[in-house]
Amino acid sequence: MASKVSCLYLLTVVCWASALWYLSITRPTSSYTGHRQLNSISIARKNVSFGNIRTRPINPHSFDFLINEPNKCEKSVPFLVILISTTHKEFDARQAIRETWGDENNFKGIKIATLFLLGKNADPVLNQMVEQESQIFHDIIVEDFIDSYHNLTLKTLMGMRWVATFCSKAKYVMKTDSDIFVNMDNLIHKLLKPNTKPRRRYFTGYVINGGPIRDVRSKWYMPRDLYPDSNYPPFCSGTGYIFSADVAELIYKTSLHTRLLHLEDVYVGLCLRKLGIHPFQNSGFNHWKMAYSLCRYRRVITVHQITPEEMHRIWNDMSSKKHLRC
Repeated sequence: MASKVSCLYLLTVVCWASALWYLSITRPTSSYTGHRQLNSISIARKNVSFGNIRTRPINPHSFDFLINEPNKCEKSVPFLVILISTTHKEFDARQAIRETWGDENNFKGIKIATLFLLGKNADPVLNQMVEQESQIFHDIIVEDFIDSYHNLTLKTLMGMRWVATFCSKAKYVMKTDSDIFVNMDNLIHKLLKPNTKPRRRYFTGYVINGGPIRDVRSKWYMPRDLYPDSNYPPFCSGTGYIFSADVAELIYKTSLHTRLLHLEDVYVGLCLRKLGIHPFQNSGFNHWKMAYSLCRYRRVITVHQITPEEMHRIWNDMSSKKHLRC
């Protein structure tokens, strides 16, 4: 009886050994022997693969500059870089800004760099006109993404990238739009104060605490599958906000690993939350239209929905009446 058991046991061992030997030939990576022999290659490949998963950007921002001003900060470091989101057809708005609050020579001894941000237009004639405008004024940067409302986030990230790459030693950066009037006296002397030590990890504007709009008819519609949460992190209205220049690189690098949203100001808020930077509320930043009054405009930093004609009229009136008290 014992011999029969021994034979049965031996037969079982032989069968298992034969099966394992067969598997080692047909499927080498599943056997221990094959794993030892081939693992130096397969592990290396796995490590590369897993490493790429960890480090590969979600949004590589792999756009080329079609128009650039890489030397704008070479001669002297700006105290303030102004990034203005605009479109190809808004030449009048850009020119009004150049001739009013965006003039880089408004403040003696305080270096200001003004730049207009654009993408690529589907109309080659408009692209050519912007290129000619750039050759005259040297204040335009363009990347080769399509210029559209849904690509406003890319436009702002382009500006962040430009500051981080070509003007990283600037003190402060302002992002705003081409229909905004900026009270530069308040911005420079009351908020940023050139004679004080520059702040770091600083971000301020009109802070909004809100949540996604699910109505598909809304301009600010946010699909649930794109942003499932019921609340946005605090964010500053994209009509105008200020940040220390070190934040430009931080936001740009964070954006490479943060899923894109088409709502630019909300997206910047998401990056700030990842960075642990809390935007400060400043009531001087207005994101709405405000009827002109000399005294009222003297108290603010930004006003929204200003036409090029209004821009000139407001600037001229405020400049000529600086001696008047309110």
